[in-house]
Amino acid sequence: MLKKIVSFAMAIASRGFNNYKTDLPTKQLRYISCYGNGTIPPCKFLKKSKDSNHYYCGKCGCGDHKHTWLIRDPGEYCKLDYPKIDCPLKMPGFSNYDPSFYDKEDGNRKHSIENLDPAFIQLIQLTVNNSEDNQRLFEKLNNIMKNT
Repeated sequence: MLKKIVSFAMAIASRGFNNYKTDLPTKQLRYISCYGNGTIPPCKFLKKSKDSNHYYCGKCGCGDHKHTWLIRDPGEYCKLDYPKIDCPLKMPGFSNYDPSFYDKEDGNRKHSIENLDPAFIQLIQLTVNNSEDNQRLFEKLNNIMKNT
């Protein structure tokens, strides 16, 4: 139980006060690890929410809550957005990814994800929403750099 609390605290801390998010390639890989891609089946612990059309991890113990949905509506922060987030199966894309850890029932699935062509992963259509304030700050910094 303590391990789950620490993992949750680390995920929240990684988000920070500015709602930092992971990069798009990492989120795409996490998405495939959870949802599959048509030829790779979804994770056996993927659960549909009782209150919506969203999904959550049935293995990690976080339960079915708006803030635990793996993917949410565009513009909303979702679980796969966290810069640091662990997977109970230590799948690719997650902070605790371990290439030597294989679930007895799910080892072939993990191996298939590890061997995907990176160009194929880039075809997964997801959004990583940027903060407008952060974008303006980034543009100001770029202008300062150009003028110095």
